[in-house]
Amino acid sequence: MPPRAIPYLKAAVHLFCINPVFYLVHLYRSGMLANQADPVNFLTHYTGDWALWILLADLAITPVRRLSPKLAWLIRFRRMVGEYAFFYATLHLLIYIFLFSGYDVPTAWAGLRAGHLMEPLHQLRLVWPTMLDDLKKRWFIQIGLLSWLILLALAVTSPQRVLRAMGGKNWQRLHRLVYVAGIAACLHYWLLVKAGVRAPLKDTVVLSVLLLARIAWSAWKKWGRPTPAVRVARAA
Repeated sequence: MPPRAIPYLKAAVHLFCINPVFYLVHLYRSGMLANQADPVNFLTHYTGDWALWILLADLAITPVRRLSPKLAWLIRFRRMVGEYAFFYATLHLLIYIFLFSGYDVPTAWAGLRAGHLMEPLHQLRLVWPTMLDDLKKRWFIQIGLLSWLILLALAVTSPQRVLRAMGGKNWQRLHRLVYVAGIAACLHYWLLVKAGVRAPLKDTVVLSVLLLARIAWSAWKKWGRPTPAVRVARAA
């Protein structure tokens, strides 16, 4: 990949990743969102699906680039794609907090317009006990929150200056948790759908393949890859 093409390709990836938000805006402005049988449920699943799909795309970057040295340029997209996964996961969480939990958005907005800056926080305090009760009772919320917290930690530590401050090895150890985030996201999906629904199966298969690729690569490095001395001897 010519270096001069990278900025254009990054712009295309940005447009692709942000396009689902433009589509939601279109649905809202056209009134099509209100025509959904359950608009809040649609938004919840829509943002959750995109968070998981983009996370899987991010996990696929490393094994794909290992297929050939010519694909090494893909690594330059890993951070960007990962941040979009966190973005959609955050939208998914915010929809639960502000639309699913009973949060009174109109009252909070009216309070802000009237100059009562603490009204949104007051409304959050009113639904906070309900959200905590949901968190205690529902496994899929606990596991989904775990996935989001991991993505939050990865997003916060993604800048180069944080990498330098943490040290390469510590940074790598933390960022390997992205696989845990993927597993938790798929499990969250399975626990969310009704029994007999197989919608999460495709995502789970993709994640399984990516995990097996990671395991195979680690095993090859440990046992199958020639040591430097062996490589020198073969070259001689």
